[in-house]
Amino acid sequence: MPTQDPNCIRNILTSVRTIALVGASEKTHRPSHEVMVFMQAHGYRVIPVNPHLAGKQLLGETVYADITALPEPVDMVELFLAPERTDTVIDQAIELKVPVIWMQIGVINEEGAARAEAAGLTVVMNLCPKQEIPRQGIPPIGSKE
Repeated sequence: MPTQDPNCIRNILTSVRTIALVGASEKTHRPSHEVMVFMQAHGYRVIPVNPHLAGKQLLGETVYADITALPEPVDMVELFLAPERTDTVIDQAIELKVPVIWMQIGVINEEGAARAEAAGLTVVMNLCPKQEIPRQGIPPIGSKE
């Protein structure tokens, strides 16, 4: 069952450093863009993933077509996709042994979450790190707070 436990959420957000944001958008009004800006400002490295923007630059990072194309391992995959489009990414994250899958608010895939958890991944579903970080008072990565 995907975690909603505040202690687990805090542990995730204080331990991950590199995040693949699947469904990244260059449109500044889109929630995925706003979350990427916020997470970068908080000290995380956020690698955008979007097949329509692959090869372009977004907020200082190269965009990749999918998580299998990433040039390095990531600590977390964050999904900004319609729930019916998440299975492929979940299965890729399982194959790549990404430690955490985070599905954004409204992105609910119980079967995919169960597969990921059975493979040993931690799953967060229907939450937003941009909301959880201030809620928990998590300081920026690398700060002395």
